[in-house]
Amino acid sequence: MPVLGFVLALLLLGSAPKKSVQTVTRADGEEFVEWCIADEQASSEELQVALDWACGKGGADCGRIQPHQPCFLPNTVKDHASFAFNSYYQKFKHKGATCYFNSAAMITDLDPSHGSCKFPYLP
Repeated sequence: MPVLGFVLALLLLGSAPKKSVQTVTRADGEEFVEWCIADEQASSEELQVALDWACGKGGADCGRIQPHQPCFLPNTVKDHASFAFNSYYQKFKHKGATCYFNSAAMITDLDPSHGSCKFPYLP
């Protein structure tokens, strides 16, 4: 019966959920830094739905994209969604969160911060 146990173990391991890697270590030991931003190809409607979820049930910190705050401008759905997606991703990535948002988001290694609007990164 050891073969049956081995096969059962393989089946269980093969069906285990796979966690996405949040950071990658380069050959020189440095870590790649990642932000989650709105995908350029997503429609404004898709971004708005995902933005509403991120700032609502998702638990992203969206205070900085409110009027008179550092990330309000530019006042576009894409820019606000990028900040909200990244806030959610950085806050929850170590609990298994992904940068997906129903395919409205993508990972970048280029810091999307601009002016006084700083996009957080948590290792």
